[in-house]
Amino acid sequence: MSVLVLIEHDNTEVKASTLNTVTAATQLGSDVHGLVVGNDCANVASAAAKISGISKILSVDSSEYKYGLVENVAPVVKDIASGYSHVLAPASTFGKNLLPRVAAMLDVQQVSDIIEIVSEDTFIRPIYAGNALARVRSTDSVKLITVRTTTFDAAIEDSGSSAPVEELSAMGDEQLSSFVKHDLTRSERPELTTANIVISGGRGMQSGENFIMLERIADKLGAAVGASRAAVDAGYVPNDYQVGQTGKVVAPDLYLAVGISGAIQHLAGMKDSKVIVAINKDEEAPIFQVADIGWVADLFTAIPELESALD
Repeated sequence: MSVLVLIEHDNTEVKASTLNTVTAATQLGSDVHGLVVGNDCANVASAAAKISGISKILSVDSSEYKYGLVENVAPVVKDIASGYSHVLAPASTFGKNLLPRVAAMLDVQQVSDIIEIVSEDTFIRPIYAGNALARVRSTDSVKLITVRTTTFDAAIEDSGSSAPVEELSAMGDEQLSSFVKHDLTRSERPELTTANIVISGGRGMQSGENFIMLERIADKLGAAVGASRAAVDAGYVPNDYQVGQTGKVVAPDLYLAVGISGAIQHLAGMKDSKVIVAINKDEEAPIFQVADIGWVADLFTAIPELESALD
């Protein structure tokens, strides 16, 4: 079986989520191809060709794909997908935005957010905020799948060899949408979904200004800063900080939950972390049920003590 992986990138480099998706793809077949759609993205295609498990790269390079508008990219994927048994993308904003449109165009059902591959047509995915697992079997001729990247190991980024790169023709601008502007939050800290250490704050932080305490600790540990939905909804931090069912799913080596009660929605986004440390003054907080280490204390006392210990 030939399997196609949609390469997530920014026209400059391959995103880490692609490496986990490639690992999932290799469990479905030995002939794994990658598709790069972008603008001035030759470096991306070259880098993707070196990923372990990739046997061929298809590249579509044209100006209409510069900003990855799904209305332009989806027809390309739809046109190519018919030659494959499976099409995989990471369950990131990229995959969640693109693959449902392709599924509608192909008139097939998407299998979303898989965490395990049972066979070529059967997959495991979490439901009810991760409190139950569903076994899903697809009989569609082309199976469109998004992969929860935290549950698959990353493929080797530079395998020491390079797969062939085949250039394909662009399909033109569909003129259904246009790029207006980017409004991005820039940070020197690691990306939330790839960081080895994440420190997140909840409603207990009381204000956005108090997140500075977490940022100081994050800088000492080389960690990323996250937040619960309650903190985001309260306006303490931007929504790209959000960890949870409707935010980002993370599985770092160490997750510090500060002032977070542990609602099911939040736990769905971080409970696969290797070590969970919770700081909360409420000893009955649900977060302590999943924490490996619990510290019952007022965060405004505990965090300065932690920062002092790290000096």
